[in-house]
Amino acid sequence: MTYRAPIRDLAFTLQAVAGLDQVAATGAFPDYDAELMGAVLEAAGQFSEEVLAPLNRPGDLAGAKYANGSVTAAPGFADAYRQFAEGGWTGLTANAEAGGQALPKALELAAYETVHAANMAFGLCPMLSLASIEALEQVGNAHQKSTYLPRLVSGEWTGAMVLTEPHAGSDLGALTATATPKGDGTYELRGQKIFITWGDHDATDNIVHMVLARLPDAPPGPKGISLFLASKFAVNADGTLGERNSFRPVGVEHKLGIHASPTCVMSYEGATAELVGRPNEGLAHMFVMMNAARLAVGVEGVGIAERAYQHALAYAQERRQGRSVWSGQSNSPIIDHPDVRRTLSVMKAKIAAARAICLSCGVAADMAKHAPDEAARKAWKGREDLFTPIAKAWSTDVGCEVASLGVQIHGGMGFIEETGAAQFYRDARIAPIYEGTNGIQAMDLVGRKLSQDGGQAARDLIADMKTTLAKLHRLYSGKPVERFAAAVEAVEDATLWLLDAKSDPARAADVLAGADAYLKLLGDVTGGWMLAKAALWARAELDAGQGDAAWLEGKIALYEVYAANVLGHASSRLAAIGQGGALLERMSADVLAG
Repeated sequence: MTYRAPIRDLAFTLQAVAGLDQVAATGAFPDYDAELMGAVLEAAGQFSEEVLAPLNRPGDLAGAKYANGSVTAAPGFADAYRQFAEGGWTGLTANAEAGGQALPKALELAAYETVHAANMAFGLCPMLSLASIEALEQVGNAHQKSTYLPRLVSGEWTGAMVLTEPHAGSDLGALTATATPKGDGTYELRGQKIFITWGDHDATDNIVHMVLARLPDAPPGPKGISLFLASKFAVNADGTLGERNSFRPVGVEHKLGIHASPTCVMSYEGATAELVGRPNEGLAHMFVMMNAARLAVGVEGVGIAERAYQHALAYAQERRQGRSVWSGQSNSPIIDHPDVRRTLSVMKAKIAAARAICLSCGVAADMAKHAPDEAARKAWKGREDLFTPIAKAWSTDVGCEVASLGVQIHGGMGFIEETGAAQFYRDARIAPIYEGTNGIQAMDLVGRKLSQDGGQAARDLIADMKTTLAKLHRLYSGKPVERFAAAVEAVEDATLWLLDAKSDPARAADVLAGADAYLKLLGDVTGGWMLAKAALWARAELDAGQGDAAWLEGKIALYEVYAANVLGHASSRLAAIGQGGALLERMSADVLAG
């Protein structure tokens, strides 16, 4: 089945739900308007459909190859990347001074959804360049901004995040890679890193590695980590490339999915590097990259879910079996079986919710920088911080769930590689793992983000939900409203309980035991809020006699599907938040192994 970028849904979500017009109203993006938004989305969709999607299955079969100390991209990927760079897609939000287009973050996220949907393995390459760009814009020095930033923004070079070591995964405080001063302002890097996405390839002439390592006098733990920049080739004063640096891949991992994305084991053997930012503050600097990457990974989840959904929908319309309960037709398309149609409806509703959460997080990120006053910027920053772990974790869980349901729609044929549904499931499965596992996102949500400013961001979100709830009576009566009301109440109860429990160190285990359930609950209800806003917008358009009536009616129905199939579970999510710490303590290693 051929991928078709959901341009209309993306534009609708940006305007009707995420509130991109608020960003435009700040005046921070003078070149942006609705016409430009449409042009960017159309161009991104066309490139993704025509160039990237056809490479997805061949790339999965061929994969990236390692030989003799270097990596070769999957067939067609290097040429596709050159076209991607020529199109300016790595510079959508970058500063104009570095050659970027200085457009809103949410528009970039929407464009990249089409990239990840068309070819998730490809999309990882520029995604990590975007994170490198963001870090250098914020903490890079003048030399780094003039030497490396323009080449990353143009896509001439790519970036890589280099964190993980064999013995230091999520606990970066345990890493042992070293950076020794050479006396000329540079450093000598030594150590081995693993799981380095697109750490080496032949799609560009140079690759910029952003590496975490320790200085000789660094304190132990996370407070002793610094961030360094190591270029694959030395950059001469005139901008040309010089000698090869002393780091190389020593292999690529053989993975469940994203086969065309080279996941490298990198060895640094006296590699020359530059310090980025301040000594021993590398973890804070790296989190600039990681937060950008976490939101981008959430968009990956949306993209792969959309691709799996489209594939399953096409199959359900073509595959004929059984009698339709609506038309009475024998040998009808399986989409006429109620359970298949319900499954597809829930898939579509969850994708719409996840898309709205991610794009709303992008809007919050821009408003946190450009809102007109300090109080507003602080509130928007709180919204961004609260939404980031939800966007990453909830959306990637949706990606896995929808991809799995896509296999189910295909039945036995879904378990056969040739139909393509299995690849989406295999590719989707990494997204809840990298850039901080979803369990870590839940811990971050309840451990840091929830209690910032006394929980004000969560309280503001709940207040916004209640405002929408008050309007929802204009559209629905009965269950659709009751379920949202009960879900909002469950979120409020859980939030207040966690804020209270966090004040008592003796209840720390209970807080962490309920973290996953709380993230899922908040994600579910935030998604419902997003779809409720979409339904209200659609109703207003219909009342004004504007737009495609059937399509807008679908937005109203989609909220009802979500309310019936997702919001109704809020009470069970709430029940899982509470006294779980004591129960888990009883489930010791001996009990689990018994």
